[in-house]
Amino acid sequence: MKRFRPLILAAIIIMAGLLAYGLWTLPAPQPAGSEGFSSERAMLDIQAISGKHHSVAHAAERAEVREYLAGRLKGLGADTVRFFRYDSLSGPENKHVSYTFDAVNVLAEFAPPASGGNDSYLMLVAHYDSRYSQPMPKDTVWSFGAADDGYGLAVALETVSRVLSLRNEWKQGLKVLFTDAEEVGMMGMKAIRENDSDVFSDVGLLINIEARGPWGPALLFETSPGNSRVVDLYKNNAKYPYTYSLTSVVYNFMPNFTDFTVVKDEIPGMNFSTVADINHYHTDLDNFGNTSERSVQHYGAQILPVAEAYLTASEYSDRTSFESENDSTYFTVPLLGLFVFSKTGYLISNIALFVIFLMLAAFEVLRGRLKLSGVFKNAGLVLLSAVVVLLLGEAVAFICALAAGAGFKLFGIVAGIPFDNAAMLSFIVLISAVSASIYWAGRGRAIRRTSGSMRSSAPATAASKYAYNMLYGVLCLDFMLSAVLVFALGENLMFAIPLFCAAAAMVLYHATGLRMWLPLAIGLMLLHAFSFLYALAMALTIGALGAVAMIAFLDIMVILPMADLYLANFKKR
Repeated sequence: MKRFRPLILAAIIIMAGLLAYGLWTLPAPQPAGSEGFSSERAMLDIQAISGKHHSVAHAAERAEVREYLAGRLKGLGADTVRFFRYDSLSGPENKHVSYTFDAVNVLAEFAPPASGGNDSYLMLVAHYDSRYSQPMPKDTVWSFGAADDGYGLAVALETVSRVLSLRNEWKQGLKVLFTDAEEVGMMGMKAIRENDSDVFSDVGLLINIEARGPWGPALLFETSPGNSRVVDLYKNNAKYPYTYSLTSVVYNFMPNFTDFTVVKDEIPGMNFSTVADINHYHTDLDNFGNTSERSVQHYGAQILPVAEAYLTASEYSDRTSFESENDSTYFTVPLLGLFVFSKTGYLISNIALFVIFLMLAAFEVLRGRLKLSGVFKNAGLVLLSAVVVLLLGEAVAFICALAAGAGFKLFGIVAGIPFDNAAMLSFIVLISAVSASIYWAGRGRAIRRTSGSMRSSAPATAASKYAYNMLYGVLCLDFMLSAVLVFALGENLMFAIPLFCAAAAMVLYHATGLRMWLPLAIGLMLLHAFSFLYALAMALTIGALGAVAMIAFLDIMVILPMADLYLANFKKR
């Protein structure tokens, strides 16, 4: 069995990567003949919408898109299709360019079969203007709006076409709002909210559909405050869920806004978007040739079942059914699905984890596997190394921006580096290789220090103690970071999940004597880490390479000693 351990560990790591990056976890695109959500049908709308630039500087082309959308909504059988015009608006407010334009929103309504006069509505929202002129290092470009927001428009239309097959079962109605001038400060949404707010008066749930880049999974990246009931609806119905409550926290610190921003404090809702990649966002590369059917299908797999559940369940007839003062903490682990906690439940879970870890560490000290001095020394060294990784990552990002002639913002959104993803991946791989080399070099020194010992087991014992002290040093750091973050922000999954996986594996290892718990824990850690770090890297871009690399480094430093304990020939002590 010992000789197969490296193969087992390698297979688990590879499987975790394949699962996390969607080889088996994202839905396959569905053909036009499908009875469910079909990305192939949606792509026809995207192709029609993205044929020309249609920003606020392109009045005629934008009008063509608007008329196309109104025609599609009428063809689907909307009870009413109305236009809301707001004249002589201006923007964007920056030093590069300014436009004056008329914004025209399109609103379609599909009433429930038996209207009681006090109906509740689901509202699907997407914007139909493409990005205005965007200065790049070598040229000024215009977006075709294929992903941003052709994805949102097409997903909304395809969702409407599918839910209409259940219209006889509807207990609630459906509204579709296609806004104008979102790219110049959500001016279309702001105008309708300020001047015609009655269109929102009966909306019980709002789903905004955006796209920041054409590829990758569709992420539920933001929910309204007091999200517990909204998240329950998503959890119980969405297929292939992909979401983290932490992204809502991060998004609040970013300079990006969507139409959902304007109304999220008043209307319960969800905000979906792809997040890859930044160089195809707001540029001429956002065109039909760069679209992804797989990504479009993933939107539908999440949004369609949520819409069907809302429209057909009588419990949502009360427009206030989603209003709550409680927020949920949640995260996705590929293959395992979505985990949802109340804020109190998450805090209690963390306290239980902290107690178990401290008891486990005390047990290891009593059994002679750990020395507290060694644990704290390793924790300090790993923390110092993590800071070095953080600084090196930002230095690499700066050099890449300099080489590409792109603007650089420390921990900010950085676009215009064509090789940014390759640079980020290469840096993480390099950090992994260097960390492994340093770990094994330290292990070798620990063994060599036993060269004068008469006991044949001395080298194995030294290697074992080295692995234990390194593992618990990193876990001690994860413990402290988890405790600080959970009490400060209520979010700490990037440190709590490695701590949980490693602590659970060590408890089970000691209880059963089976080493197999260790690679299984590594696989579980990687399922989360691969998926979460991908979302984080794509959302924050290479400008935050240091932060992403630091989190990856801390994960690596948990995995290395666990892999050592699994692969080594020493006996369990």
